[in-house]
Amino acid sequence: MATTLDPNGRINFESAVVLLVERSHHSADVLQQIFVGFGARNCLRATTADEAQDIVKRRPVDLIVIDPTIEGGYDFVTWLRRSDLEPNRGAPVIAVSANGAKSGILKARNSGASFFITKPLTPATLLDRILWVVKDNRPFVVSQVYAGPDRRFKFEGPPPGVSARRSTDVDTQLGEAVEPNMSQSEIDSLLKPQKVSL
Repeated sequence: MATTLDPNGRINFESAVVLLVERSHHSADVLQQIFVGFGARNCLRATTADEAQDIVKRRPVDLIVIDPTIEGGYDFVTWLRRSDLEPNRGAPVIAVSANGAKSGILKARNSGASFFITKPLTPATLLDRILWVVKDNRPFVVSQVYAGPDRRFKFEGPPPGVSARRSTDVDTQLGEAVEPNMSQSEIDSLLKPQKVSL
């Protein structure tokens, strides 16, 4: 994102290009006013997935806020993540919808959205999620069935009993002990501060 954090953890939206994809002009007006309040000067608007596609093909954007329930909304996010449009394919995408059903949240996540917010939203909630996305350093993942930010928030490897799917996964299989267990006094001696003579 072209937006940067200052030393106090605030975002400078002045040079950011924000794409708002909303079918309702009223909802788009509300979102745009929120971003203007944040200091954004470059808000682009689209009312359909096709319009949004045309915009991201023509110019770079720093953040996309989309109601994925518009016709083709989820497909737009999937298309963007699988496109070769750099840097837009990696731009943060925040899905904003009145439908907060688990199925819709999972569909947004699986299409490649960075975050999901349920309407009605407050400026504070939106700003909090944008701050999280700006600080987020999850890698961009491309596989046969998914493209987008890594959906894992913790990097502890796959669940027990599930084989690793990524080269960076931690192996959860432990081998048999090759030496006898340490006694409690041996463990205590490792944790006890000791004087060292030089």
